[in-house]
Amino acid sequence: MKTQKSFSAFVILILAMLACQSPALPGQNGVATAAPVVAVAPIDSNAVNPAVEQGGLVALYVNVNPGTVAIITDQGQGSGFVYDGQGHIVTNYHVIEGATVIEIRFTSGFMTYGTVIGTDLDSDLAIVKVDAPAAELHPLPLGDSDSLQVGQTVVAIGNPFGLNSTMTVGIISALGRTLDSAHEAPGGRPFTAGDIIQTDAAINPGNSGGPLFNINGEVIGINRAIRTLSATETGQPVNSGIGFAVSINIVKRVAPSLIKDGKYDYPYLGIASRDSLSLEMIEALGLNTFTGAYVTDVVAGGPADNAGILAGTKPSGITGLLAGGDLITAIDGKNIRTFDELLSYLITNKGPGDSVILTVQRAADTVDVNVTLGSRP
Repeated sequence: MKTQKSFSAFVILILAMLACQSPALPGQNGVATAAPVVAVAPIDSNAVNPAVEQGGLVALYVNVNPGTVAIITDQGQGSGFVYDGQGHIVTNYHVIEGATVIEIRFTSGFMTYGTVIGTDLDSDLAIVKVDAPAAELHPLPLGDSDSLQVGQTVVAIGNPFGLNSTMTVGIISALGRTLDSAHEAPGGRPFTAGDIIQTDAAINPGNSGGPLFNINGEVIGINRAIRTLSATETGQPVNSGIGFAVSINIVKRVAPSLIKDGKYDYPYLGIASRDSLSLEMIEALGLNTFTGAYVTDVVAGGPADNAGILAGTKPSGITGLLAGGDLITAIDGKNIRTFDELLSYLITNKGPGDSVILTVQRAADTVDVNVTLGSRP
């Protein structure tokens, strides 16, 4: 949705970049000759309680802010960060979607035009290439999102409502969330974007595409969206403490392919599953466990179908829910509680052509099924 379209205050999921601000941001109207900044180094993780020390947060901001950028388009605005010394900028796909002019504004005041060289609708990522002096390019260190824990302090830096270089602080609220992607699956429904970080750090329109940091100053996510029921008088979504970020380990897999080939191929299993099962559903399906991904549909001719994974075919007593399908309880020996966990594992660890072992509960039996993954169509 672009800023020219109307906005309902009751929209459930709002992309955080959707507000369009005036293209003029204070203090960014010329080429600066600032001295080069030393490559960003993480804050000493052995420091005494850096998460609660004001000095630690100040040092983090000073260290990493030069690597963040504002992105202004003819459609609206967003945020991004410097990925490498070759001028590659990481942002969200929806920040630059449909744009014919892309302006990148560095914190020093330097401005230049950018060119989109790669997009990924599944993870909502894009790479923008800029021609900028080496002194302006301060690549940010990347963390490991697999090591994150709920409750960790995180920091977001971006350009909410056009307020450039704004820093907000919060915690990781949850891990392994999913969102709909902008890539349509067979049948018309969207594919799923997995391994999403949930945070209560304030994320607002204009933050999209900007980095989410751990307390050591490492990028652990790319701010993507908020969930809210509130909006301003002009229809801009208002932060409700429910924000979402693409995990950095997805970025590590996707970005090199976007730079090299302009696209990224995701592993494809070819199944559908309900987000969750109620106790009534579990009883109706005759399952003897409360966790796992129950297979409600298998794409004909897809990888799971070829491997013999089964969907439900028999009435269960609940409208729209068929019994007799496989319940996936583990992948490659890793126990899963939900379909979201299954997707997160696939997206962050596997690619097309790889094989996985699905452990499934089938009636009274537990069987292992070898599946060779395809590419999302």
